[in-house]
Parts: sequence; C-alpha cells; structure tokens
Amino acid sequence: MHTNPNPPSPSTPPAPPGDPADAPDAPDDPTDGTTVDVLVIGAGLAGLAAARRIAATGASVAVLEARDRVGGRTEGGATADGTPIELGGQWIGPTQHRMYELVAELGLETFPTYNEGHHVVDLAGRRSLLASHRGATPKLSPFALADIAQGLLRFQRIAKSVPLDEPWSAPNARRLDAETFDTWVRRNLRTTVGREYFRLATEAVFSAHTRDLSLLHAAFYVHSGTDLDTLISVDRGAQQDRIVGGSIRFAEALADRLPHGSLHLGAVVRGLHWNDAPHPGVTADCRSGATVHATRAIVTLPPTLAGRIDYQPALPSWRDQLCQRVPAGSVIKCYCIYPEPFWRADGLTGQAVSDTGPVKVTFDNSPPDGSPGILMGFLEADEGRELARVSLDERRRAVVDCMVRYFGPRAADPIEYLERDWMAEEFSRGCYGGHFTPGVWTSYGHALRTPIGPIHWAGAETADVWNGYMEGAVRSGERAAAEVLAAL
Repeated sequence: MHTNPNPPSPSTPPAPPGDPADAPDAPDDPTDGTTVDVLVIGAGLAGLAAARRIAATGASVAVLEARDRVGGRTEGGATADGTPIELGGQWIGPTQHRMYELVAELGLETFPTYNEGHHVVDLAGRRSLLASHRGATPKLSPFALADIAQGLLRFQRIAKSVPLDEPWSAPNARRLDAETFDTWVRRNLRTTVGREYFRLATEAVFSAHTRDLSLLHAAFYVHSGTDLDTLISVDRGAQQDRIVGGSIRFAEALADRLPHGSLHLGAVVRGLHWNDAPHPGVTADCRSGATVHATRAIVTLPPTLAGRIDYQPALPSWRDQLCQRVPAGSVIKCYCIYPEPFWRADGLTGQAVSDTGPVKVTFDNSPPDGSPGILMGFLEADEGRELARVSLDERRRAVVDCMVRYFGPRAADPIEYLERDWMAEEFSRGCYGGHFTPGVWTSYGHALRTPIGPIHWAGAETADVWNGYMEGAVRSGERAAAEVLAAL
C-alpha cells in the first residue's frame, strides 16, 4: 500500500542541488532590483491571464509567485504509476466561455466526466440509485421532493434579483445580508431531507456550512454560476468536462507564453510600498530580501492572503476589514486508486451523495482510458476541519469506509491513497474560494475590486461571472489587466 499525503506534481520536478529554485531565499535572487511597468502578485490563473494580456501590449511585466510552481489553487499530481491527477480545481462546463476559448487557444483537449449509469444517493438512512441524466428524480418521499422543489424555486427567485456587478444594491440587500443561509434554509424548508439537500449542496459548492455565509452571498454566487442545479450537476453542469492531462495545463501553457524572465517562482511577497499620484509606483519586498519596482501592481491573492501583506502606507480601513471578513473554505481532496473502475461494471457513475459522510460527495476521476480506476471524494466544511486534526491513517480509513458504503466491498483495498489538505497549504489556507460572511457584501462589497492608488485587485473572488471558479479567475485577471493598461 502506497500512501502519500503530498504527491509531487509531474509538471514541477524537484530542483537539482544548487539550482536557484531550490533556494529561493538566496541573497543573489535574480529578481532583486527588477523594474517593470506592471507587477503581478500570484501565478494562479488570474495572475497568468493578467500578465499575458499586459505583455501582449508590449508593456513589461513581472509575476511574483510564492510557490515553486504555477497554478495557484489548481495543482497537478500523479499516482505511483505516473497517471496525472488533479489535486485542486479541475472542471469546466457550459457557459464558461473563456475557459473553452483557452482550450482552443492553448491547444488543450477536454473529455467528459464519467457519467454513465446511476448515482448512489444515501440520504436519511436510505441508500438508493438515481439515473445520471439531469432531471431524474431521487427516490424520496413525495413530501421531501415537493419541499426541495419549492425551496429551489424560492431561492432561485432571490438569486436572480441580485445584480452581479453590485450585489449590495439588490432589493432588500441589507436584510438578505444580515442572515445566514442556514437561517433561510431552516425557515423555508419543511422537511429534514429538504434542509439536508441545501446543506449538502452548500458544502459541495462552497466547502462551507450554510451557517458560514450570508444569504446574499449564497444568492449572488449561485446567480454568478447560472443556478444551483448547474453548480451541482455533471450533465450540462459545472462538472461536465475535464482537461486531458489535468487542469494544471492551463496554467503551465499560459506561463510558457509569457516573456522570458518575467515569471519568478519562490518569490514570497512580504510587503508592498506604494505611492499615488502624481507619480504612482509600487515596490514589492520579498522574503528573500529582493525588491521589485513597478508603476502599477495587480494583487491576485484571495482576500485572506492579500490582507497578510504589509502595505506601506496601510490600506484604507474598508479594504483591510474586507480582507478580515472573507475566510477560505475548508476542504481536503482525497483519492482512492484501484486497478480498474469496478463500479462501472455495476452500472454506477462513481458519483455518490450522502448526508452521513464524512465523505459526502464522490466522483469517478479516472483518466480518459479508464485505467487505473480512481474514486475522488471531498472532506468539506466541518468534516474537513475535524479530520484535518487526526492522523493520515485515521483519515484514510474514514475515506475508504465511505467508499465501501457507497460502492461495495471491492472499494476496501485501494492500491494507493492520495490527498491534498488545502487548509494546510501556506499560500492558499483553504479552498475552493473565499465566502462572504453576514454583513460583508453590504458593508465592504464596494472595496472588492476598487483600486487603491496603483494597486489593483483580481482573483476568482473578485469575479462577477463564475465567481470562485477557474472561469471567474481568468476573467478577473483580464479585467484587472484592462484597468492597469488604461491607467498606464
């Protein structure tokens, strides 16, 4: 049995001894003293998209990335036999037009998430099977089904009323922002199963509990990604397609197209010194002691990390307090590897949903040829936080026990177990994205994208369309690049 909590990425092999990437804090850091038109902090999809757009105009750009790899919250990994796996964000789906355009532009290929057969539904102590096509009805009591339907209708009406560019201006915005999503669920859903449906969907979409976010944020986010059905679906949904070789190939391909020498890995930005008109400028101070100077900067970090940079002068209170109030979700992504996808022969999709957990959502994450068989599951919200505190062996047993409950005794003996705890990642501190707690949108939403002097903001959390997704990240980077270019 091979167990590896932090498998290496095939796209970022370890640096040989003496290589600068092996010691990014060395005093002869080649980034030291660099001067460019635009500084981009973070080489996730938002940062790379921004840098690409800026470089295309002939302006000079430097991208500072704290990790020793690109990709941010997308990350490549591999099984023991070299099969690529996705440790971070991985799916694209309908209406994510920019991502499909990039597939074509960058010469990538997609393949559909395996979705043939029946899903396993484990709700209210009852296991049943549900046909995989959208619109199929789970085997629940008529009262529960009617309750879920009326709840979805009520919630979608609220979601459609929230403007994507200014959620704080929605009708009754302060009332919607003053209560948690859980308060709304308890008030509007009449059955236990109906309430659990919304809580499960929230954990799957936000890696957070319904009590963690405001009703206004839940409504905005769902509207941003079309509707709740789209966000939780494979068939015509947000989980419809995967990238051959893994989603990390987006970031690697974008990085390959940047001007030589513009991307700096292992460059941890500790502070930003900035000044505004009449001579705007920004200087980044790196952990290594290196400094990089620019006329403008784009910070693409999630708010909780952006707030940890030492800004001189200090940011206005409304921007800093925004960063204090947008926590990251809690999730551990887990993989069980098998010689073959045995569940397919049983007529199962490899997708399960359960209100018991601790793994409450699973997918078939096998490669396009189906070998090896890979079941992927999430430990999210409360379960993620609790199981992060136990040993790797205990966590593995809990995950495998869930797979056995969903897919039978053949799931008991994976040949390999892999995981990524995104809460423990120094330069993420959680996934999938940041969520807005009660009161944040109406008190601080105006500061989310508004530049502070020469500092501009990007990242999936700042997107108005497909907020929190790879699509939103790319759009946000291109939006921030347009702002900077206009200012230059």
